[in-house]
Amino acid sequence: MDISPLGWLHTVGSLPAIPLAIYMLVKHGRVAPNTKAGRAYFWFMLLGALTVYPIAHQSISSIVATITLGVVLLGYGIARWPKTKRFGKYVETVLLSISIFMLMVPTVSESLRRLPVGDPLVTSLDDPLLLGVQSVLLIALILGIPLQLRALYKQRALQNRLNN
Repeated sequence: MDISPLGWLHTVGSLPAIPLAIYMLVKHGRVAPNTKAGRAYFWFMLLGALTVYPIAHQSISSIVATITLGVVLLGYGIARWPKTKRFGKYVETVLLSISIFMLMVPTVSESLRRLPVGDPLVTSLDDPLLLGVQSVLLIALILGIPLQLRALYKQRALQNRLNN
C-alpha cells in the first residue's frame, strides 16, 4: 500500500472516530458531545478532516472534508448558542449524524478500493458493490435521523412530565 506519512496520520488519526461513533449510537442513540467518547470523536474527526487537504488527489476529497468540518463544528457548537436552547439538541443530532455519514462514505470507498492489498474488492467508483454499500449508508442516515429525533422528543417529553 502506497501511503505517505501524512496519509498514515490521516488514516490512523481518523479511524478511532468509527468505533467511537458506533459506541455512542448504541449507548446514547446519537453522538453525545458532552461525554468522553463525544469529546474524543470531535478531536479524531477534526484530525481526519484537516489532514485531507494536503493529501487530497481529487477536488471531491476537499469538498467532503470541508462539509465534514462544517457539520462537526456546527454540531458541536450549536448547543452553546443561547437562542438554540429549545431546538439545539435536535440540530446537533442531525449534524453529527451527517458527520458519521461523511466519515463512513470515504472510509468505505477507500477501504474497498485498497483492500485486500494487490487485489482490491472494487476497482472503480461506479462499481456496483461500492454503490450498494454507499446506498446502504445513505438509507441508514435517512432512516436513522428521524428515529434519533423521535427518541430525543420522547426523552424531552418524559423529562417535562417528571419536572411538572
